[in-house]
Amino acid sequence: MTPRIDLATCTEARLWRFVGSHLESRGIKTVLVGGAVVAVYTDGAYRSGDLDFVLEREADDRITSAMAEIGFQLRGRHFAHPECEHLFVEFVPGPVGIGQDLSIVPRIERVGHLELKILSPTDCVRDRLASAIHFRARECLEQAVLVAQAHDVDWERIEAWCRAEDPSGAQVFANLRRRAGKP
Repeated sequence: MTPRIDLATCTEARLWRFVGSHLESRGIKTVLVGGAVVAVYTDGAYRSGDLDFVLEREADDRITSAMAEIGFQLRGRHFAHPECEHLFVEFVPGPVGIGQDLSIVPRIERVGHLELKILSPTDCVRDRLASAIHFRARECLEQAVLVAQAHDVDWERIEAWCRAEDPSGAQVFANLRRRAGKP
């Protein structure tokens, strides 16, 4: 059963559980990625404005009808709901990957009998750092800091990935540790 929420005021976390549960109940498998994961892991300290889902089956032709069942309509490449003007939903191409790493194992959260998938806190940090490394997106470094401060993350795995991902990765990792207050 899809949980009910107040769409006019919902957070990214509540909308993820609402949409993800509905899709999962229809047999549509997704993984939440991107900035909405930061919002989930920081209890709303960061607000992304959208939810990015990766489909486990690339071209799932059931998305439009499944989203319409809960009031979301396709507007360009995003799904919007008239009662949820502050958030929209997008389905991004897979596979789930972080930079060059395509061997991502999502974290599973149970909602009733359903299993929703989301990047782990460690992978969320790596995902944000990928944008910091490849696109020089300073705001993504700040998002990684927020998640690293709020959760236990695998610092060794993050450092090894940063160093392997790009020559600038070591400096980005050093900035993350310093900003997160981890010596």
